[in-house]
Amino acid sequence: MLELNGPTLPRRSRRAAALLATGAAVTAALLGVSSVQANAVPTTAAATTATAGKTAARAAAAPDISVANVKAHLNQLQSIANANGGNRAHGRSGYKASIDYVKGKLDAAGFTTSVQQFTSNGSTGYNLIADWPGGDADHVIFAGAHLDSVSRGAGINDNGSGSAGILEVALTVAKEGYKPGKHLRFAWWGAEELGLVGSQNYVRQLPAAERSKIDAYLNFDMIGSPNPGYFVYDDDPQLEGVFKDYFATKNIATEIETEGDGRSDHAPFKNAGVRVGGLFSGADYTKTADQAAKWGGTAGQPFDRCYHASCDTTANINDTALDNNSDAIAHAVWTLSSGSTTPPTGKVFESKSQVDIPDAGAAVESSITVGGVQGNAPGALKATVDIRHTYRGDLVVDLVGPSGKAYRLKNSSTNDSAANVTETYTVNASAETANGTWKLRVQDVAAQDSGHIAGWKLTF
Repeated sequence: MLELNGPTLPRRSRRAAALLATGAAVTAALLGVSSVQANAVPTTAAATTATAGKTAARAAAAPDISVANVKAHLNQLQSIANANGGNRAHGRSGYKASIDYVKGKLDAAGFTTSVQQFTSNGSTGYNLIADWPGGDADHVIFAGAHLDSVSRGAGINDNGSGSAGILEVALTVAKEGYKPGKHLRFAWWGAEELGLVGSQNYVRQLPAAERSKIDAYLNFDMIGSPNPGYFVYDDDPQLEGVFKDYFATKNIATEIETEGDGRSDHAPFKNAGVRVGGLFSGADYTKTADQAAKWGGTAGQPFDRCYHASCDTTANINDTALDNNSDAIAHAVWTLSSGSTTPPTGKVFESKSQVDIPDAGAAVESSITVGGVQGNAPGALKATVDIRHTYRGDLVVDLVGPSGKAYRLKNSSTNDSAANVTETYTVNASAETANGTWKLRVQDVAAQDSGHIAGWKLTF
């Protein structure tokens, strides 16, 4: 991670407590639309009441990442440093050898790799980009880590740990023969320690049309700190929720990441308008007594006492943190890249009117008037919903046809702890006349939440 010189960079403001508490699984705005058969039920059916005992949504299936394999990569990076003056810094032979090692592994696994060159401080630097064949090229899930160390040491936690973690996740993608719905891309950045030079160079050269295809960039800078914390980037609430949801299933508490704000390779992506997320296990900030109580380790000591020092070697790694964070990376990659991204096609009727949803109040409705469609609605009517809400588990959502019949799209559930409902549902509405007034009916059935209908549409 880039070291600060001079004034501390501004930290992100903390979000409202309700949003931070979601522990959310990723919403379908990131996953791509889903196709869910909605069952017709009367609107008077009792909704499942969401209570204070809201539980985290279940994590998506992803393979276990072998921490032994991650550590084997770290051993290789240490050997490279040992053979090249004790470091893997930009412009030094140890960095180029690190790039060659990672590239060789990815090439052998079937990735399409490219090396991007740039110049910084009079020396040639390198970014390594690896694409997994397949997936929707218009929807890219991107994971990255910087591969360079400072000149004072081997940089095994900073940032061999993140580099090794995403390398093993990428190799597991190949080993599993994974066929993601979205396109997967991985990157290892150069000259991060000199001011995010490699990632800035990549983003600057990326055409706007290509930037717009990146659904999420995930950054992993220091994931094996010896006195670790579990910090989650809060730049995007949905990406934040992916990681918080995973750790909740492991009964691991998390905190918002603030130490690395603006100091790692997510910053150029965020500045370019790309959604960013990531994980961090701590650098030279001091672990508090409260943090030691929930995570273990030593209060009053830095998360990484060897941060940017010669002692940042393979002895400077906490295996448990490395294992947990590597598995969390895999969870995010599998979760975010799965599913179809193909939007429904057909004649579209849409409402963009915003309707506030009362907290624990009466149902509200948003209307669409359909005209010019012959006959009845199809047996696979697509209802695409965009509801912004701090806790979707409290929401009951119905589509109401022109006849007044209600089709349940979503029940409330204590196991549905994400924020927002941004999904496409499939409804058998063939008994309805297509033309007429259709309504989206939404009710918040429990307290302490807020939100609104941002818009919705019907595709015939």
